[in-house]
Amino acid sequence: MHWANQFEVCCYLDSNGYHDKYSAFDFAIACGVQSECIGNSLHSFEQLKEFQAIQSNWLFGLFSYDLKNEVEALESNNIDQLEFPNLYFFLPKNLIICKNGRVEVVLGDEKIIDDINNFNLSLNTNEEQISLKNRLEKQRYLNTVEKLQEHIAKGDIYEINFCQEFFAENASINPLACFTRLNQLSPNPFAGYFKIYDKFILSASPERFICKRAQKLVAQPIKGTAKRHKNAIIDEQIKLNLQADEKERAENVMIVDLTRNDLTKVCKKASVCVEELFEIYSFPQVHQMISTITGVCDSEKNPVEIIEYTFPMGSMTGAPKLRAMELIEKYELTKRGIFSGSIGYISPDNNFDFNVVIRTILYNSTTKYLSIQVGGAITFLSEAEKEYEECLLKASAMFRVLKS
Repeated sequence: MHWANQFEVCCYLDSNGYHDKYSAFDFAIACGVQSECIGNSLHSFEQLKEFQAIQSNWLFGLFSYDLKNEVEALESNNIDQLEFPNLYFFLPKNLIICKNGRVEVVLGDEKIIDDINNFNLSLNTNEEQISLKNRLEKQRYLNTVEKLQEHIAKGDIYEINFCQEFFAENASINPLACFTRLNQLSPNPFAGYFKIYDKFILSASPERFICKRAQKLVAQPIKGTAKRHKNAIIDEQIKLNLQADEKERAENVMIVDLTRNDLTKVCKKASVCVEELFEIYSFPQVHQMISTITGVCDSEKNPVEIIEYTFPMGSMTGAPKLRAMELIEKYELTKRGIFSGSIGYISPDNNFDFNVVIRTILYNSTTKYLSIQVGGAITFLSEAEKEYEECLLKASAMFRVLKS
């Protein structure tokens, strides 16, 4: 990773040893740019579609949440001090993939391995502790949750993912050192480090947005969170309680229905099904309720179209999706940008895998602006105080990394 980090663009995707039947590799490192696609217009998906057709090779990249404005007649007018592109993909000069413990140089010269072994590793980070501010003070957060519940009571929406930002200005960090600490503290299955010139994504995401394996599409939304306990017996009871919690199950099933609907747009008729419902997956800080929805892909749809028709993911919007996104724009104070967007890859055989950008530190090294956004699903049964505490729980690993 230190060797790859010397390039102006690099992407590292890590499954952290989780055994997932849909994962294609243990980790991948892509670095150096042969060609790139940067989307900041209202035609980013079309740009990428043309780029992917021309390259027909390994592509690594990101989809910003604000691509919603291309999918629907929406706007994003909140402040944005990170300035990530709406879409960015690149064909790497070098690509190293590790699968089942075996390392393979997929793109680039075999001597890359010698270069890595001989690389002069400098660990002088010159970092400072970061003092974070809250964009939305607690009482205003609680009041906003109550306003959103009024929308639910009126029938505007059933559920909405409401997020808040913690940020630091004039922040000096070593992004790779921060990511290394975060990945050690919170080793999740969809982790990623993405450097795009002066912009950095340090992600410890536990959530898959969507992947394609041959003709099979797989989406795995998360809804339902519980804090883990050091005592194994108590921790197991917390896990059982989460699975039985009616509020958490109601949140989850709403997003399952929304995801099923999204997949029907790109799948063969009657092929969409729920493989797992309300399954509990355990991660270092939290237990999460995850459902798995699959379908058989319509062969006429290419990878970019599949993403476009299913974007943004329901777990980060709400139901109904369009109205939830309108209210997100109204009540949140910060443009989401790459937060609650996605990073991942498209392979030469048109398979792909993309995460959900949550549990993520975002950093612009030119403006020295650092941002963490966290949120949760608000329903009629939500308790505002508990939702606020859940935000702090989700941010806890990132807070610890920046204070260490």
